[in-house]
Amino acid sequence: MFTNPEFWIAVSFVIALVILVKLAGGTVIGALDAHGARIAAQLDEARKLREEAEALLAEQQRRQRDAINEAKDIIAHAHSEAERISGEAAAELERSLRLRELHARETIALSEAKAVTEVRGVVVDIAIEAARRTLTGHLDPQRGSALIDSAIAEVGSHLG
Repeated sequence: MFTNPEFWIAVSFVIALVILVKLAGGTVIGALDAHGARIAAQLDEARKLREEAEALLAEQQRRQRDAINEAKDIIAHAHSEAERISGEAAAELERSLRLRELHARETIALSEAKAVTEVRGVVVDIAIEAARRTLTGHLDPQRGSALIDSAIAEVGSHLG
């Protein structure tokens, strides 16, 4: 076995490997540790970023809910304002229509009174003229004048 070259090659290989591990092992292990530390730091950073992203998402969802609730409140307020304004407009229209109707009735009443007065005046004029013609044709002037005067006084008392 000690004379076998393969044995000595195996022993040399093992010794070289041990020396190599002793000399370079710390460096390799250090490099692996450093690489592991970098990976751990990246994982920690990724966790922090994920937590920040989840916090931002939750904040945005809260803001969206708040905006939706605010929009609903604005819409409800707009509906109530529209109903209030509609009610006020209906009441104002009703009041305006009542005033117009009252004004129209007053105008009609004044027109009727004016027309009645005009008709009475025309009727009185016609009656006086008819009575004058009738009486002047059948009566003497003195008695006719007395009858006309009494008829005018009587018509005046009925009109008043």
